[in-house]
Amino acid sequence: MASFFHKANLSDPCYNYTVLDHPWRAINNTDPSVIMCDRSVTWSGWYRLFINNMSAQIPDICVARSSCGTTVPLWIRGGHPTVQDGVVNRDVCGHFDNYCCHIGSFPIKVKACPGNYYVYELVRPTLCNLAYCADVSSFNSSSTAVTPATISTAYPSVDPCYNYTVLDDPWRANSSQPSNSYKCDQSVTWSGWYRLFINNLSAQIPDTCVEIYSCGTNIPLWIHGEHPAVTDGVVTRDICGHWSNYCCYYGSYPIKVKACPGNYYVYELVRPTKCSAYCAAVTNISSTHTTVTPETSPAGNVNITAQELPVNTSLECLQNILELIELITAQELPVNTVMRILKVVLSAVEKILESSSSSASPTELASYGNRVLKASEKLISILVKPTDTNDSVSFTLAAVEVEVFMVGPNVTLDKIPQLETTTSSVDIDLIGIAKNNNETKCLQNILELIENITAQELPVNTVMRILKVVLSAVEKILESSSSSASPTELASYGNRVLKASEKLISILVKPTDTNDSTSSTHLLNLVCVIVGLVFFTLALLTFALCRWSPGVNNVARINICISLLLAHLLFLLTQQFLSFIWPQQVLCAVISGLLHFLFLSGFVWMFIEAVLLFICVKNLSQISSKKREVLSSGFLFVIGYVVALVVVCVSVGLVPDGYGSEHCWIKMDKGFIWSFLGPVCIILALNMILFICIIISLNSSLTKLNADVSQLKKNKIMVFKTLAQCVVLGCSWILGFFTNGSKVLEILFLILNSQQGTFIFLIYCVLNNEVREQYRKFFRCLCCAKHH
Repeated sequence: MASFFHKANLSDPCYNYTVLDHPWRAINNTDPSVIMCDRSVTWSGWYRLFINNMSAQIPDICVARSSCGTTVPLWIRGGHPTVQDGVVNRDVCGHFDNYCCHIGSFPIKVKACPGNYYVYELVRPTLCNLAYCADVSSFNSSSTAVTPATISTAYPSVDPCYNYTVLDDPWRANSSQPSNSYKCDQSVTWSGWYRLFINNLSAQIPDTCVEIYSCGTNIPLWIHGEHPAVTDGVVTRDICGHWSNYCCYYGSYPIKVKACPGNYYVYELVRPTKCSAYCAAVTNISSTHTTVTPETSPAGNVNITAQELPVNTSLECLQNILELIELITAQELPVNTVMRILKVVLSAVEKILESSSSSASPTELASYGNRVLKASEKLISILVKPTDTNDSVSFTLAAVEVEVFMVGPNVTLDKIPQLETTTSSVDIDLIGIAKNNNETKCLQNILELIENITAQELPVNTVMRILKVVLSAVEKILESSSSSASPTELASYGNRVLKASEKLISILVKPTDTNDSTSSTHLLNLVCVIVGLVFFTLALLTFALCRWSPGVNNVARINICISLLLAHLLFLLTQQFLSFIWPQQVLCAVISGLLHFLFLSGFVWMFIEAVLLFICVKNLSQISSKKREVLSSGFLFVIGYVVALVVVCVSVGLVPDGYGSEHCWIKMDKGFIWSFLGPVCIILALNMILFICIIISLNSSLTKLNADVSQLKKNKIMVFKTLAQCVVLGCSWILGFFTNGSKVLEILFLILNSQQGTFIFLIYCVLNNEVREQYRKFFRCLCCAKHH
């Protein structure tokens, strides 16, 4: 898989990784001829990316669909860490169906290394065709901005806290199990803001993972990220759907959330991308949550106490403590709680440093030291309470003294506050910083809004107004004499302003319609299948009503038509009414099992037809021999239907939940699709061998016949019949294994295999002299009847 393996003695992944240097992973690779899938790769350990001998990284903004040599390109959400951050976890998103995080994949670990590069602990994606992307600076122009939210140019005149629709469906409770059918919010017309109630109790959408098949649906939806505070106003939150043992397997369009006075939330709900439903949770049913992070209270606080923290003093234990602290989402914690947690952390660090048996390298210890400092900073920052004037908090531990001053916009202080410890004191202009923070906070909020825009197109005057606000905020910060921002901070804001401006200007470019080809293919498929069904019906009527020679055996042809007619008709109806059928999981599974049986029996009958045709051609040289039925009709029926039925029954027995995918077909996971592809591959291989033998035998027999039989006209008909027979025997299905995203091959495959009924009608009805004569008599009688 990789061309180079770099190994060092240290356990640090920055010096012990595998190089991943496939050129097709570049985000500017949009070649559809080869579609790669990382699900088939055996991932192990850490990887570093290279593209054309240049160090690369997995993009942390959304990339265009069908790039990176795959159908669903994977990128990481949350940005890359710094060297001081150590190893961090990042969610992986896949761009599909015009939504950047439509398909979630398992999280990966990321580490920034000295030397300005990153290493990744990659894992197997959840689906095919998904593949990790690679990006270097020269490819950045092909990136598409992340689209977790939309920006509105007009703020609602009415506060949604007092203008909402009540959503009080009892089945939405996260303790509710589906009864007879699965609920689906995809069919609901969502409009405006909603407040949730369960049994007359105020509820909220869970912000931790909920059990699959709960909330009255099979894919329960929850919000990724904690609920806001009242002071946060309207925020945007991503939506996750739990499926296939992964809490964020399906992403859905983001929603807006607002915390309201009175301790409740309102949501601007939108139509989900999958047939799924929003969950509702109240306090007395929150125990059904399956948490992917430590259990949170309704306010979003991680309940960590000193008693719950591990007492082991190993590095692994310290890492667990730090991870718990990093997962805290609370905006505010009591002083006593912060003191207890800090005491445990510092005690663990002290014992590790004193331990003579510690095998940690200096690099590891430095990394843990940075994480301890960041954890301490986070805990102390949580002590800061919102205030209009000023406030302070202080405490002392054995190894640290903490003093926190809080300054609000309406502060009235006679002198600059002084930070004092037992050994030193520092004068800090908190008032100036507070004033400057108002400007920088304003700019930061504006930039975050722009970064969250998902609109593909905005009017020119709207873009001009937004740019004017941004530039005005920048100008005020630069003119402020009390600005304490460092050159590095100013450069960071400058880069974000440039990126925001570039994004706004790019939105002025009207996107092309990417769904035209998909719609055209869908329409072509619909027309071809309908035409095929018509000719299947005509062929069946011909076989049933026409008089055939005694030696002609139409049993296989009739049953091919019956099996494929029913299969194509059922599949067509299922896809047309999929939104109504799929929520009924039992019905969906029954339909997929029936489709499995019908298509498989069609292939078995194709094999029987190939055998009968081969026997017929072999007997051409024995024209004078007595004609006899080689295989009885009863025996053929047993082979044609019982074989397919046995395969389906064995499949159900081995994998009971293998039927009922999102298209009401066989599920692709666990290799269950081979219950269909396996028998089909065997039959196609045998049919191809028999077809070649038929051509060789037919050519040999024709050369022995007189010249009248081998006239040019009859030879052309024989060639056409032979080629058409290839389609009848299903050999054209082999094309399906070589399409690989090629539109031409895909369309050719679609046409040939939807027209099996057409070719059967042409070969055995239209090109049969006896049948044509009966057609003429029928039409003459019909015309005579009209005249009389």
